[in-house]
Formats: sequence, structure tokens, C-alpha cells
Amino acid sequence: MSDPNQTGDVFGAASRASDYIEEDTVGAERLGRRAAPRSEEATGLRPIPPMPASPVQAEEPIEPPPSLAVVSDDHEEQTAARRPVDREASASVLFGGAAPVAPTPASGKATKGFRGALASIGLPIKPSAAEAAELAATAEAEARRARNETTIRQATWTRAVSILVNNPKGGTGKTPTSLLLGGIIASIRGGSTAIVEFSDDPGALNYRAEGNPRLGLGELVRDVEHIKTAGQLHGYTAPQTSFANVIASTGRRERLTGEAVLAVSSVIDEFYGIRVMDTGNQPTSSAFRGAVAVADVLVIPVLNAGDSVLEAIQLLDELRDAGGQPAELADRAIAVRLTDGRPESESVREEVARLLHDAGVRSLHEIPYDEHIAARGQLTLGSLNPATRDAFAAAAAAVVRTLQEAVAPASTNNRKA
Repeated sequence: MSDPNQTGDVFGAASRASDYIEEDTVGAERLGRRAAPRSEEATGLRPIPPMPASPVQAEEPIEPPPSLAVVSDDHEEQTAARRPVDREASASVLFGGAAPVAPTPASGKATKGFRGALASIGLPIKPSAAEAAELAATAEAEARRARNETTIRQATWTRAVSILVNNPKGGTGKTPTSLLLGGIIASIRGGSTAIVEFSDDPGALNYRAEGNPRLGLGELVRDVEHIKTAGQLHGYTAPQTSFANVIASTGRRERLTGEAVLAVSSVIDEFYGIRVMDTGNQPTSSAFRGAVAVADVLVIPVLNAGDSVLEAIQLLDELRDAGGQPAELADRAIAVRLTDGRPESESVREEVARLLHDAGVRSLHEIPYDEHIAARGQLTLGSLNPATRDAFAAAAAAVVRTLQEAVAPASTNNRKA
């Protein structure tokens, strides 16, 4: 784990912002009121002790670990190579598994430029070196996409699972990450994914999601004891074109408590297989402690900025200090680095990767700049650039693999001949 006193010159005074907590887009100040958080006795949840902030000390830049700088499928392949062969768990087509996806071989004829023109009239002209490399890269990308989608689609568990999305620093992309990560999973698995707002006060989830639901989180908290069927619960959601269902605040509501988080999660888990939690900026609040208590995997959105990564590291330290299940979340954490269009320094990018690696983050997934996300409006999967969708699918596949480690899998008994 890294020492905040050794974060390098690239962040300058960023550590001075580490104690600053930015409220959600629609916070308590905007509502004109703030209710006092429930006491520890009322919530029954263990408080997470804060970690004192320390000034940043200068040191020579350290090259970031390759494992965090670029995420690939090599780790999965190497891990699979070390596993003993198990007939019942085998993915072989002989035992009911899917056929392996191989890259599509490049065409034997040129298709671009003057060489392509000659090939179009029947001459046996092969692709240029540049075109052949482009075709090979496209084929490999298609194979990687197929592997990620298979991982997401085929994963099973013996209970509902949950993904906690959080970074105490506001404006790091928690809501877009929750919507798009959950949307990718739902679109590939065919639904059964709920994306729920578990911030202390109403956030931006309802604004960024599709639809205009009449009922939302506030009403669900009020009526949670009366929800007995999937049809009833569906009335509090906003269905998405991704096949995910969003449960967000449709207006003013009471400040969320840990007890409400636990009660709503219990009902959602009765009717959805995966729950994605978009949380707020107060890691010591009752609502956040409730979300931690019902989470299986932690996803941390970050930007290439000092305050973003320093607060993420402080969150990991606080979770580890709490011990038990919160510490396990920190040890399984996955980071997603978004790009919002602002100028970025390569030295900062490298330092972010190094600090996250030293803090024990399992993997760092790069999300390219996408104007649809940067516009801060309603998000739909169909409006994303293909590269952005593939990047979120790679992150989702990593989340699913981590869930399979954290939660008991469904039976591997296979009755097929």
C-alpha cells in the first residue's frame, strides 16, 4: 500500500484537498436542509475510522506497473493455464461449453487505396503491411470482445451479488460508471440487473438515466415492507434500453440511512441477480456503511488528478482499518479511469497507475474519452463509441471474475453427456 507522504511532485497541493468532501449533484444544500446522521446504536453498523491526511512529499517519479498501465486478457489466460483440468468445470465443447473464439483471419486481398482498387477488378493484390496490421488488430479486438462477453454472460452464483461504486471525491464519474457498467452487464446477460442510488441525499442517477419514472427510491424506502412481488418492485424503477432497471430519487426524500439501505437491498435481491450501487461522497455516513455491508466487489472511478486518486487511496485505507468484510472489499478493488476531455499529463497518468498499484488495487481499466459521457446528459449504451463500450465490457468482465472469486459459484455439475 502506498504512503500518502510519497505521492510525487506531479500532484503538488492535491493532498490539501483530500479532506474535502464534495456533495452529490443534488445535495443537501440544494434541498435546503440536512438531517443529522443516525447514531451507531441506531444503525447497528460498525463505523469506519478516518485516516488522517498527510502532506505530500516530493520524490523521484516511479515507472507505473505494466499490469495497471494497460489491462489485457493475459492475466486471465496465465491464471487459467495454472489451474488443474476439471472435467465438470471445463469450458470444452465436449462438456457443453462454448466453442473457443479465434480471431478472424485477415482477408487475402487488399481493400484500401490503390492496391484495393486493383484487387477490386480481380487482380491478386495482397493487403499492404499497414492494412494487414489493421485487419489483425480488428480481429484480435473482436476475439477479446467475445471472450469478455462470454465471461459476463456465463457467470453464475448461488445468491444475488452486488457491486459498490464509490470514490469519496465528487465529480469522478461514479454515476456514469454505475449506469454504464450495470448497463453493459444487463445487455449481455439479458437483464436481471438493478442500478440503485444509495447516496445520502438525492444524486444525479435519475437525471443521467433514461425515462421519467413516477416512483423511485424515496417511495420504495417508504413502501419497502409491502413489496412482495417483482411486479410491485418494477413500479419503482426506470427501465433502460440496456435491460437494466434504475431505482433513483425522483424528487425530495429523507436522508438515506443504513437501515434503509439494508432493507431495500434485501427486497431488490429477491428479484434481481445483480445489484449495482451508485453511492455518495460521505464514506463515514450511515448509508455508505450500509452499502459496504451488502457489497461483494468495490469499483473505484478515478480521473487523472491528484485529489481523485488520493481520496480513493484513503477510502481503501479506511476500509482495511475497519477489518473483516470491508477490508476484503478493499483487497478486491477494481479501478476505472475515465477521461473527461481536460488536458492530461503523461507523468500524472503514470503516477496514478503507480499509486493505485501500491494501494493494492487489483486492476486499472482505461475508459477512452467519449463525448456522450462528457455531455453530462442522459446516458444510453447505443450512443457510446464502440471503443468505450468495449472498455466498459472489459471492466465488467474483470468485475464478474472477481465476483466469482468472492461469492460461491452455482453447482458445476453438468448432466450433459
